[in-house]
Amino acid sequence: MKTLVCLISLLAILLVALPGPLYKYGVLELFTAFAGLRYGVYVGIAALVLLLVQVIFMRKNISWATAGVSAILAIIAIGLPLSMMSKGKSVPPIHDISTDLLNPPVFVAIVALRADAPNPVEYAGEETAKQQRDAYPQLITQKYSQSSEQVFNAAEAAVNDSGWAVVNTDKSLGIIEATDTTAWFGFKDDVIIRISDKGAERLLDVRSKSRVGKSDLGKNAERIENLIAKINTLL
Repeated sequence: MKTLVCLISLLAILLVALPGPLYKYGVLELFTAFAGLRYGVYVGIAALVLLLVQVIFMRKNISWATAGVSAILAIIAIGLPLSMMSKGKSVPPIHDISTDLLNPPVFVAIVALRADAPNPVEYAGEETAKQQRDAYPQLITQKYSQSSEQVFNAAEAAVNDSGWAVVNTDKSLGIIEATDTTAWFGFKDDVIIRISDKGAERLLDVRSKSRVGKSDLGKNAERIENLIAKINTLL
């Protein structure tokens, strides 16, 4: 029983840990990868049930160290996908976030990179905007008194500090485009920063859009908030 519990716990954590990298490197389709996460939860539950049986009925033969490791693996295998599901339920099922909902920044150089992406490059529309207003009212156009060059340089430094792949920088147009690749699944989300003048103020808008998936689990909004925080610190 001890060996069986260890093997099932190990299988559970592998079913949860491996789908991301396997999808990232093109071994699995996204549907199959998500199925692996789901089965990992089921296998993790089975491991905990068997472990409980072992503790209750085979206490004399149990190795507490091994049982503890098995329990930790099973709990992680259960908890990680469930936390993702919980996060998904707490945010709107959208993947196109912008600080300017009336005139969202328009991708330029990134258009070619999204040619085969399931999510089109065009802004997702008013229904998405409405859901964003309700969920992320703090995401609005940022206003600065510094010069356009200072704001642009701060934005460029913040993008570089974030570790994103810079696709296009055009200081004359006040545009920076970049792509952020998530660590686990390798999802590619595209970002555009637009800086413009309005009298004595500089206006900065950011748009972040996922290439795949209906819901981004709040990642795009979080990305924009973190970027703005870095820019504000630099300015």
